[in-house]
Amino acid sequence: MYPRLSQIAADLDSGRTTSSDLTEQALARIGDAHGEGARVFTSVYAEQARAAARAADTLRAAGVRRSPIDGIPVSVKDLFDVVGETTLAGSVVLRGKPVATANAVAVQHLINAGAIVMGKTNMTEFAYSGLGINPHYGTPRNAWQRDVDGGRIPGGSSSGAAISVTDGMAAAAIGSDTGGSVRIPSALNGLTGFKPTASRVSMQGVLPLSTYLDSIGPLAASVECCAIVDAVLAGQPYRAPLAHPLRGLRLLAPTNVVLDGIDDTVAAAYRNALSALSAAGAVIVEQAVPALGELAAINAKGGFTAAEAYAWHRQLIAENHAGYDQRVVSRILRGRDMGAADLLDVIHARARWIANTEAQLDGFDALVMPTVPIVAPRIADLQASDEAYYGANGLMLRNATLINFLDGCAVSLPCHAAGEAPVGLSLAAPAGHDRRLLSIASAVEALLRG
Repeated sequence: MYPRLSQIAADLDSGRTTSSDLTEQALARIGDAHGEGARVFTSVYAEQARAAARAADTLRAAGVRRSPIDGIPVSVKDLFDVVGETTLAGSVVLRGKPVATANAVAVQHLINAGAIVMGKTNMTEFAYSGLGINPHYGTPRNAWQRDVDGGRIPGGSSSGAAISVTDGMAAAAIGSDTGGSVRIPSALNGLTGFKPTASRVSMQGVLPLSTYLDSIGPLAASVECCAIVDAVLAGQPYRAPLAHPLRGLRLLAPTNVVLDGIDDTVAAAYRNALSALSAAGAVIVEQAVPALGELAAINAKGGFTAAEAYAWHRQLIAENHAGYDQRVVSRILRGRDMGAADLLDVIHARARWIANTEAQLDGFDALVMPTVPIVAPRIADLQASDEAYYGANGLMLRNATLINFLDGCAVSLPCHAAGEAPVGLSLAAPAGHDRRLLSIASAVEALLRG
């Protein structure tokens, strides 16, 4: 993994490295026959990246630094439009469809900032799973226990995004998050992931899963790194988050739903994190949040994702049902049985649900819970059994999707001890509290890293 973005930028400014050197290092890792590059990237922009790196070096030598990520390699998920290329979204059914005539707004912001876009990263087909398994392009293997029993899942849907960062193919990655697709792979791979308030980053030029829930965020090495990339994606000047005092910080830790099915490893890491926060002066209030128990019933017919995905995919499914990942298309087809009244029920229920949840959060600085209640399962186990696949997928998505339905913002922080299975700690807040949440996460990160 690369150092933090601020350290890379300092190395570039001082001449200790160059953008061209960083780009060649990333390309070497992508092309390593013994590495994960072939499963991580669906497209590699080698020559474009080299040209952009040379330009960045020339400008820096002339005293021009376009942004905090100028000249630094990044990756983008395979559902962002890149001009001249068909956006495939981890699928094969869109091959031959028209190419993008413009870059996605988020991609253009990266280019304008001088980032070196290395290529597009693999993902769960059409972003419709939290596991990261892809039968078309292969499944990138988690760095934890990579060579044991075929390896473990990377988490999804931004699977390649996570492994591009852990394996040094990019210093930061851009993913999407509809039900946890930035935070889940971050948690399972020991990264930091930030899901901003949905309206913060433009979705123009991004293939949708649910326009009600989709958001765009970074996966990177630290809260600071995520804040830097988030500012670029949002088209705003970067302001470093100031660590929020931990003493007196009020955190609501739900005791219902989010701990169901938790495994021993995650439970231990979570309790240790809460104990450390409490010892540092944070006030941890553990209580039930009744609204969390209502969400399954609200989405019983498939919710926003099934309804919107079916509306978007129904013609493609009629043309090429067999070309889809069958475990993905089966979930999309749930939307076929949802009527307009069913969708309106979800829309109205969501408004009430947000109001009730925010009312209980009033007086607290953030919500705290495990990002994912289990460690990364083995790829082979989930490929072999539909029951295991769907069971694990439900657990992967359950906690994270609560924040998407809230239209909130959330950070996943590594909270495991060195050498142990990666575990993520989630901090979340209602919509619009992004900067304050990043400040809180910065302080918690410093505590957890000792």
